[in-house]
Amino acid sequence: MVAMSQSPNPSAPQQVAPLLALATKFLQAGRPADAIAPLRDAALLQPSSPTIQHDLGLALLEVGRVPDAIAALQRAVASNPRYADAYFRLGIALEKLGNIGGAIAAYDRATNLLPSLTEAWFRAGALAYTLGHREEAIGCFRRAAATGGKSSFGRLGKARALLIEDRNQEAEQMLRETLVADPRNAMAYDLLGSVLSELGRFEEARACFERTVAIAPLLAGSYYDLVRCRPVTNDDQGLLQAMQSALATPGLELGQRLRLHLAIGKAAEDLGDFALAMQHLDAADAVRRGAASFDFAAFSILIDRLIGRCTSEFIARAPELGSSDATPVLIVGMPRSGTTLVEQIVSMHPEVGAGGELNFWNERGLAWSRAGAAGNETPFIAKEFLAKAAADYLGVLRAIAPTAARVTDKMPFNFLWAGLIHVAFTRAIIIHCRRAAIDTALSIHQTHFHPSMPFPTGGAELVAYFRSYQRLIDHWRNVLPSDRFIEVDYEDLTHAPEPVIRRIIAACGLAWHDACLRPESNPRAVKTPSKWQTRRPIYRTSVERWRRYEPWLGPLRALIDV
Repeated sequence: MVAMSQSPNPSAPQQVAPLLALATKFLQAGRPADAIAPLRDAALLQPSSPTIQHDLGLALLEVGRVPDAIAALQRAVASNPRYADAYFRLGIALEKLGNIGGAIAAYDRATNLLPSLTEAWFRAGALAYTLGHREEAIGCFRRAAATGGKSSFGRLGKARALLIEDRNQEAEQMLRETLVADPRNAMAYDLLGSVLSELGRFEEARACFERTVAIAPLLAGSYYDLVRCRPVTNDDQGLLQAMQSALATPGLELGQRLRLHLAIGKAAEDLGDFALAMQHLDAADAVRRGAASFDFAAFSILIDRLIGRCTSEFIARAPELGSSDATPVLIVGMPRSGTTLVEQIVSMHPEVGAGGELNFWNERGLAWSRAGAAGNETPFIAKEFLAKAAADYLGVLRAIAPTAARVTDKMPFNFLWAGLIHVAFTRAIIIHCRRAAIDTALSIHQTHFHPSMPFPTGGAELVAYFRSYQRLIDHWRNVLPSDRFIEVDYEDLTHAPEPVIRRIIAACGLAWHDACLRPESNPRAVKTPSKWQTRRPIYRTSVERWRRYEPWLGPLRALIDV
């Protein structure tokens, strides 16, 4: 963008009017790209006009020039700090760029200025939920429902609040009512498809995802969920070709493109074309790298600090610093290492509630790590921090399952905070899920992770991340009590499930229950990418999957013997 002059121009109003008229004509005709030049010229003439800057930002946003859109919208709110719509669209732009914290702040400002901005409440709720802020997300979705009434975002807000509260049948009913009122609401079809797939109703879910992409081609990322409802077969005439054609959809956002490449990769694998599959999996990883970089140097420093701080002496102080409550069961490990399967097994026990992936320790752990790095932690402050963290965490778990003896948290990245969690909860069980490194890495390479998760999904970056993870796990294995930090090998669990499952249940301090042998019968909604697999009896077909991809592994080959 050209730097804008701040000098007053007496003739500007006369010059600006025809430019704005032309821009309006283009915008009304659905040609935002053509509106950019006259809006930019008008903004040069009147650089402090918040309306012009807003409209310029909106046009740039619609054509995918997100950084330029952010700059224009920031100028709009700088000129008029009470411009609610500009804050709202700034939030959308920041969200597209992956700046989740900035987007939430912009939505918060927009709704403070204009509480009736239903879509801003809805979007803020979606982001809060992604970050694991369950109660905050419910609050935002309820506000969307209250302000939006029977509008699409009002109904969708109510449905999402119900889903977080595990009121799935009510949510499904609300989504179906939405679609009766608005039969071409692609977002409602997409959300209904997600609900149905989480509940194991996969054919109904597929039909919803098919409707989503038919109504809204720009939501082509929904193919990612469609192909995960069941294996793609030769009977799915034209599906692979339709997805490949969808890559050429004009205006397709990067996030949708990434998920579409992964969908094509999954379909190609199901059809036995592993070369084509890896081509698209690598393309998806390239899209991710272009949208967000992973700071491996910072991650390596974090691992060093955790090992340096969580010494045997620190761990030995757990009884004097932590809570003796045995409610938490932490299921940790690399993503795609079997954490979902283990949670399904444990939560089949009648005394266990399932928490899913909670972001609690990622936030508290980072705060604790930063305090230590800055030298701001005294023993007193550490004890105070741990007491508050333990109380807050128990509050989260009790909100999920008020009467359960144990509540699971299967956030895989809690492997980072195992030492801190043990000190906070001396009787908590931490179950570390292990799986062959190359199979784990390949599965990660095939999976979509939210852009807010700083995590590499392929190449040499993933290899380096895996080695740092193993270095930290080796440390936990040495310093944590063996009856609190137990390890489960995916290969053992799938080869001979019962003895491994009995060991897991015993480690959790629970009496044996036969239901734990039938995780595929678990009625709970499954919100991870493993939805279809979790509805099947325990199987071994994912062991040594890497061999099918051996000629195309690239840098991941370094993990074969790890």
